[in-house]
Amino acid sequence: MSSKKEKIIIFDTTLRDGEQSPGASMTIDEKVQMAHQLKNLGVDVIEAGFPVISEGDFLAVRQIAEEVQGPTICALARAVDKDIEAAAMAVEPATNKRIHVFIATSDIHMEHKLKMTPEQVILKAVSAVKKAKQYVNDIEFSAEDAARSDLSFLVQVIEAVIDAGATTVNIPDTVGYATPAEFGELIGELKSRVRNIGKAILSVHCHNDLGLATANSLSAIANGARQIECTVNGIGERSGNCALEEVVMALKTRQDKFSVETGIETRQLVNSSRMVESITGINVQPNKAIVGRNSFAHEAGIHQHGVIAKRETYEIMRAEDVGFASNEIVLGKHSGKHAIKLWLEKNNIQLNEQETIALSHRVKALSDIQKSVSDEDVFKLLDQQADSPKKEERVPEEATQYLGGRRW
Repeated sequence: MSSKKEKIIIFDTTLRDGEQSPGASMTIDEKVQMAHQLKNLGVDVIEAGFPVISEGDFLAVRQIAEEVQGPTICALARAVDKDIEAAAMAVEPATNKRIHVFIATSDIHMEHKLKMTPEQVILKAVSAVKKAKQYVNDIEFSAEDAARSDLSFLVQVIEAVIDAGATTVNIPDTVGYATPAEFGELIGELKSRVRNIGKAILSVHCHNDLGLATANSLSAIANGARQIECTVNGIGERSGNCALEEVVMALKTRQDKFSVETGIETRQLVNSSRMVESITGINVQPNKAIVGRNSFAHEAGIHQHGVIAKRETYEIMRAEDVGFASNEIVLGKHSGKHAIKLWLEKNNIQLNEQETIALSHRVKALSDIQKSVSDEDVFKLLDQQADSPKKEERVPEEATQYLGGRRW
């Protein structure tokens, strides 16, 4: 009998870090709408905002805390009393509530931004956690720019905040600087060196400046992290955050490497992605992993032939499992006769082999002069083919060789 899998906590910060994407600011109603969808998606923690920064953000967090039951509702605060008080007031109506306090721990941040000594930073961090503990039991502490912090100092800070009452300690790669090997090693070192680490959940928050946010998050999980901070579509500051849909589907698809599970309802991934697009106006690129419109679309003849024969030849997950209606066979210049036959079958049209090859040739010719071929286009090509003299149905010999399946 197999042992129960450990659960990875999915901490969604679409409404806080995601909203910090230039141009992605959300209204109160939009934030509440998105929070309800995040609940449908099954996230464990919703970081609803940064209440002290504006009245609108405070009211949005408060309304989400009142309306969205189930997930933990979290508010962000600097290690400053007024921030913590605002966060506490905002999340107060929630059944499950969390205050997330942070302060920077890297030398460059302490010297140039905070203008504080390492000793002062530890005192400030401990004070902030204790202050937050006066309002809620669930306290998360983040060591901003942890990936560029001195390891020995980071160990001291984390031990101190856990002793002060932090229940989750978050290790951010704030500027997306780390590589998967070194970030995984950092998490492993903290797991072994922080004496009281067993009293808190170890979390990570990875940015995507080098395109490594998802890889770094997965490396962290492999080395003991049990909470991942992420956003729908990977939106966020600069190049964004670890994309929720990527890390979740990587864990689900590669169970041979990650014997863990999440509570995410993966069939809601596409709906969630489309809602973020609609609210923010920031569209994902068509080839975006998991939720991009081309993720399960096949145009190349070799791929189409394989997928038609058995989907697993070119699909490592099912389109339906992430929320698409189905995969898609796209007609275009790279398509072969197998795709044409499938299209004819779906539309209850019967052609002989020569007519099918001729139609395939016409589709390719049309694709040379326009970017995409629609169903309407193919129906028009069929009409043209039916009206053409029989002698025009002959396809050049070299095209017949190509289209007939001997060259894919």
